Amino acid sequence: MTDLIDELEALEREGREAISGARDAAALEAARVRLLGRKDGRLTAILRRLGDLSPEERPRVGAAANRVKEVLTGLLEARAVEVEGGAAQAAGIDPTLPGRRPWRGARHPVTQVMDEIYAIFRSLGFTRARGPEAETDWYNFTALNTPLDHPAADMHDTFYLAPGVLLRSHTSPVQIRTMQAYRPPIRIIAPGMVYRRDPFDASHAPGFDQLEGLVVDEGVSLVDLKATLAEFARRLFGPEARVRFRPSFFPFTEPSAEVDVSCFLCGAKGCPACKGTGWMEIMGAGMVDPAVFEAVGYDPERYTGFAFGMGPGRIALQRYGIPDIRLLYESDVRFLEQFS
Repeated sequence: MTDLIDELEALEREGREAISGARDAAALEAARVRLLGRKDGRLTAILRRLGDLSPEERPRVGAAANRVKEVLTGLLEARAVEVEGGAAQAAGIDPTLPGRRPWRGARHPVTQVMDEIYAIFRSLGFTRARGPEAETDWYNFTALNTPLDHPAADMHDTFYLAPGVLLRSHTSPVQIRTMQAYRPPIRIIAPGMVYRRDPFDASHAPGFDQLEGLVVDEGVSLVDLKATLAEFARRLFGPEARVRFRPSFFPFTEPSAEVDVSCFLCGAKGCPACKGTGWMEIMGAGMVDPAVFEAVGYDPERYTGFAFGMGPGRIALQRYGIPDIRLLYESDVRFLEQFS
């Protein structure tokens, strides 16, 4: 019995030295197997000799063995933490930093707004239409009653890829292509990216989403335009939303109007978002100019129509109180997860 207890004490001393001297996880695991391994460990070999002792001696030796096992196990666990921390520090990792939860995915706020707009116009009988982002100046300007000497067609405002070829500055070319391909009645929305030589600042971006709409048929009037857009605004901003139309000018519509909705952030009482007016501009609209119908071969004496265009990004800024449009382009998950 005395020999076994001496061996256990020697095993504890040896174990302390081996564990403290382990410099990496591999060395520490080798020490654990040598000291406490179930098949060939030093402690296991000692415990197998308990059967040679008398019933009176076994409890004392067993208690000593359990104590040594607990001591060595505790030293192994503590040293494992130290070794892991040293490896992490060597790799440039600070194990003392708090844990970081996984990011939550979310649809982009502009995508959410566009999906809502799609759903509303789909319920009003509109079909979605697409067109190329690289366009000719005829589709982007001339067919839309905008002469090429107009400031909008200048190289300071438009991205030209080659003579007569440019990145579209609005999605109105989709309206021209649709009218070329189909006869009335037409009722479409045309979403997509557009590009302009604007500075990238808090309120402007050189590339952004735009959504335009077009309705053409016999007998379409300004009443239809106002009724359609007022219904759209109420569905998007709530039944209490009020809509107003202000006279404006666009080369491809006559008459033209800016469409405002009562500020949904302050209840039309006036706030910084609406600049104290109680109104927020959401789109431009108007009756299609007869010159546009002539460009696509429609009879302007027979057909009338209206068109409108809006920026879903600006609507998202207004709806969610986002102060800087550049946040929509940074793909920062910390920002995007707020809209999950």
